[in-house]
Amino acid sequence: MVPVLAISLAVPATALAAGDPGSATADAAGIGVSDAQPLTMAPLQQPIDRFQHLVRVAAQRIRLEERVARRREQRERREQFASLPGGVALSTLESIAACESGGDPTAVSSDGTYRGKFQFDFGTWESVGGHGDPAAASAAEQDYRAALLYSRSGSSPWPICG
Repeated sequence: MVPVLAISLAVPATALAAGDPGSATADAAGIGVSDAQPLTMAPLQQPIDRFQHLVRVAAQRIRLEERVARRREQRERREQFASLPGGVALSTLESIAACESGGDPTAVSSDGTYRGKFQFDFGTWESVGGHGDPAAASAAEQDYRAALLYSRSGSSPWPICG
């Protein structure tokens, strides 16, 4: 609830009668403008302080939820790839992906030939059981297909990054 502030000004009656509030100094009771008391206002709630507090609390909750989600994704990823095809280490795949595409599963080479996290061409992608566009596949599927390829051919499909 927002507090309502009522302001009233007391002006001497003789000043009102004369039409010039600045010229009169006293009314019939002997009270002048110089005797006016400063207007006191009830303390107002500081809505901006409350808003800023709510923003801080919401930001903390969001950061906590992001950390929890990140940890859950990491755990699920470890569980999913506990046994990659051919015993390929996830760290090996991550280093190849970082070199090939910066780890971006949607990356596409400038000429459109190489696509996805591991820069598959369509023929190689299909040879490891992939369907459609490698750049449209999930990161997990790209990791799986890259592990299959690595277990068959080693690092030779990635001559620079392997």
